[in-house]
Amino acid sequence: MEKSYEVRLSGSGGQGLILGGIILARAAVLDKHKITQTQSYGPESRGGYSRADVIISDRDIFFPEATNFNCLLALTQEACDKYIFDLREDGILIVDTTFVKNLAIVADNTYELPFTEIAQEELGSAITTNVLSLAFLVKITDIVSEKSLETSIKESVKPAFVSLNIKAMKLGFKLAKNYGN
Repeated sequence: MEKSYEVRLSGSGGQGLILGGIILARAAVLDKHKITQTQSYGPESRGGYSRADVIISDRDIFFPEATNFNCLLALTQEACDKYIFDLREDGILIVDTTFVKNLAIVADNTYELPFTEIAQEELGSAITTNVLSLAFLVKITDIVSEKSLETSIKESVKPAFVSLNIKAMKLGFKLAKNYGN
């Protein structure tokens, strides 16, 4: 990891991206990194925009919000259109093609998968899209360890949903490992 790594998880309210940001931040703490985690969502929490920013660093962080992302996860077209221009030139773009149909820029490091459809078909619920896509992001970027992500999920989600979210995490890792094959 370089000195500081900026991630934005973006989509609409109700997709669990704030929780995703909390899970990622907690995993980074478990890996002994310095972090900031901020979040923002539109006036109507379900259906409005939603984003979570996580900065992971091995040094002090002086500005808490991500402004020049190393990685952008966009689960909706609106989020992709709104934030893509803040992605670094060599940044990683991960989009959910269930909802993102048009890319303004296609970067070399663009990963396109129908995460919501996969969560619905493979796990029986779109509610796990956040953890599925977060695990994919973690495997692609290697910004936190898989073990820390798993521990963070277990500590962050309600006990009734731990096993489903661990399945989503493992599926996300598998999708990343097999991407492009």
